[in-house]
Amino acid sequence: MARKNGKDGNGARDDKAEETRSQAPWSDHPPSFAGWARAAIAGSGTAPSLSPHLHLIPPPAAPGIVTVGPGQAFSLAAINPDATGGLDKAEAKAALDAQRTRIRSLQEKLYAEHRRSLLVVFQAIDTGGKDGTIRNVLEGVNPQGCRVWSFKVPSPEELDQDFLWRYHRRTPGRGLIGVFNRSHYEDVLVVRVKGLVPEETWRERYGLINEFERLLTLSGCVILKFFLHISKDEQKERLEARLADPEKHWKFDPADLMERKSWDAYQTAFDDALTRCSTPYAPWHVVPANRKWARNVMVARTIADTLEAMDPRFPEPRKGLEGITVPD
Repeated sequence: MARKNGKDGNGARDDKAEETRSQAPWSDHPPSFAGWARAAIAGSGTAPSLSPHLHLIPPPAAPGIVTVGPGQAFSLAAINPDATGGLDKAEAKAALDAQRTRIRSLQEKLYAEHRRSLLVVFQAIDTGGKDGTIRNVLEGVNPQGCRVWSFKVPSPEELDQDFLWRYHRRTPGRGLIGVFNRSHYEDVLVVRVKGLVPEETWRERYGLINEFERLLTLSGCVILKFFLHISKDEQKERLEARLADPEKHWKFDPADLMERKSWDAYQTAFDDALTRCSTPYAPWHVVPANRKWARNVMVARTIADTLEAMDPRFPEPRKGLEGITVPD
């Protein structure tokens, strides 16, 4: 006798069929959907959801850093790139070591907790110190829990997607610290200065970037954005230092000299990005960066303070471990 939809041929309910279905609730869905649904249930009560209360109130940045107020017009010209935040160079090494120790300890807890993530964004003009800051501040951090991505000229595959695609796919998963060396802001900076897209296109991107960052924060990702601010004279000295040292020749690109001619245009583009994209949930922090030793301490302390505010914790241990003995 034919059976259909849990009923026999006379329309009577087939209890055995219904029982089988209840024991395999995902059997009617494709495997990918079933896996997603099971993961959602398994993570219930521990995984972050899209709710506004997940926005972390960012702690104050380290002394010396200027945080751009949301909705306030901002100009880099008002910031002294030589400022040190009251730091003493003689004490800087010990201060940096102390902050790196804090970062390593808190990163381990973040990784073990596996609920939230931290995205650290670095932007600067050429020679601004992004590479050096990342190398010095994150020294000793467990590479299993940290990912650094450098965004260069988009590949053909990336150009075939929306402008945020290549950045979104590199955002950190739960438990990880992600670092962007350059970022989604390139699409309102270099793209604007070089005229690679029409003005109406790059102007619309400010709002899209804000919504992108809002999505990330609502999903449990805390965002720290640092703009490393150097002077035009400091850039000249750093470019000359690369030319003077054969071991640094690999870092020198003649195109940097062409970019330097657009200094004023870049400053205007930076000012607009900092003004339009500093939000309560993802504010911009402007770091005076002429003095590398001060820059490193200021950034490290801000990262450590932010991780501490996130308050990551080790998971609760399994019960009954006290009575377990390891056999010989």
